[in-house]
Amino acid sequence: MGLIELNCIKNRIEGLILYVAVLQENKGIFGLMPAVFDITKFGAASDGKDASQAIADAWKEACAAAGSSKILIPAGKFLAGIVNVTGPCKGAIEVEVQGTMQAPPELAGGDGWFNFNHIDQFTLSRKGTLDGQGQVAWKGVSCDKDPKNCKKHPINIRFNFITKGLVRDTTSLNSKDFHVNVLGCDDFTFEGFIVSTPEGSLNTDGIHIGRLKGVTISNAKIGTGDDCISIGDGTENLKITKVACGPGYGINIGSLGKYENEDHVSGITVSDCTLTGTTNGIRIKTWPAMFPNTATNIHFQDITMENVSNPIIEPSKVKISDVSFKNIKGTFATALTVQLICSSGVPCEKVELVNIDLTYSGLEGPAKSECIDIKPTIVGKIPEGCK
Repeated sequence: MGLIELNCIKNRIEGLILYVAVLQENKGIFGLMPAVFDITKFGAASDGKDASQAIADAWKEACAAAGSSKILIPAGKFLAGIVNVTGPCKGAIEVEVQGTMQAPPELAGGDGWFNFNHIDQFTLSRKGTLDGQGQVAWKGVSCDKDPKNCKKHPINIRFNFITKGLVRDTTSLNSKDFHVNVLGCDDFTFEGFIVSTPEGSLNTDGIHIGRLKGVTISNAKIGTGDDCISIGDGTENLKITKVACGPGYGINIGSLGKYENEDHVSGITVSDCTLTGTTNGIRIKTWPAMFPNTATNIHFQDITMENVSNPIIEPSKVKISDVSFKNIKGTFATALTVQLICSSGVPCEKVELVNIDLTYSGLEGPAKSECIDIKPTIVGKIPEGCK
């Protein structure tokens, strides 16, 4: 074989290698590698300018691409205003956050900062951070207390009507309002998710979910100024496991019964979790004498608490049944460690207390329990009062 033929073969091989590299970076290779859409290729830069349009443009192309696609937020710090992206897309789509995305400190209005809507097969991944820079917002007037004079601030991340969703290893930092709101989703998983805001930050629930089914939250670390996880009406088949909560208000179902025509809550399991220094522990919150609803098949088990307060069932028109608290241990800051208060008109049914080993850490006397309008099944140890 002559020199000319060898050079020709060499050029063809080099060209093929270059072609494959381009496919891998931009359009995928025969559907096996995701197409990558780097936001810096769409104008985003670590220069303090708003990158929301660059993200929207990257999303538009990624969503329209055949096969799986990935939007890359690379290492560095980027600033972005409201980001609102919507499917359906032609294939599975992932947002990979390697760096830090920051919201403007003064950002107000809108329901969410990052809004992901109507997507099938969606992933938010990597150990990057979505920083809401909410310190200014926490100093303002709460809209719950004064709706006329408050300034509405966006939730850090909203997931609306996502099917087969995954949030893995990402951090939500210093949200102005709730960190995450999950609505109308099906088959959604949080794995290794981190929420971080200081104690006392206003209205900064970690993960709020409602009107969905088939959600798992596992191996999460949540520290906030409000509920670590709050569970709204219409939630079905929720599994929470290996979550470290604190500071915050605990892991709470409700409030239920506040609005007319709420959907029922069922199939909730909270297990192998640790709550440290939280205002409350594990509880079902309801609104007294408001609207009827049902909450059933709810189970808290293998929970460790350190210096927290009460699991509570409050009086209401919400029908509560098939609820268990099993293997709850640790220390509480109040002498009344277990408080189950049900409605005489709509009594709680099939409530079970098993091995509630809680130690009061204060000076008011031994730990006690209180049961009103309820006769729970009791197995093993429980503070005096409900037997």
